[in-house]
Amino acid sequence: MDAFRNAGHQVTAIDFSPIAVESTNKALSKTGTKVILGDFFNYDFKAAPFEIIYERTFLCSLPPSLWKNYATRLVQLLSPGGMLAGFFFYGDEPDPPPFPLTESKASELFEGRFELKTSEPVTDSLSIFAGKEKWQEWQLRAR
Repeated sequence: MDAFRNAGHQVTAIDFSPIAVESTNKALSKTGTKVILGDFFNYDFKAAPFEIIYERTFLCSLPPSLWKNYATRLVQLLSPGGMLAGFFFYGDEPDPPPFPLTESKASELFEGRFELKTSEPVTDSLSIFAGKEKWQEWQLRAR
């Protein structure tokens, strides 16, 4: 979050876990950045629409039955031409979670609403995702 703030972005972060929010806010107390305790799917983000939404381990933590809701919410929260950027988990997972994407699932989920601008393999992943992550940037198409 600090990297985005240091690059001049106004940062809004959300998590539904009280423990995660408390520990993150404590760690960031000197930076002025705060994490909101709330539900991504129905929280009233006063700062929306956003230019960028950063993804890291959120989509793969959701059961695939919620993925369409995730994509719909992104469209609601992004400004026209806004970017969804981050690390996406691809592959097979015999005992999810995490729930991996496949190329066909990503196309089904994002195409039509987003255009894939960048897709690169990630070489410095967290161990659980090693060799299975891609850095991707998806641009919201004009409405």
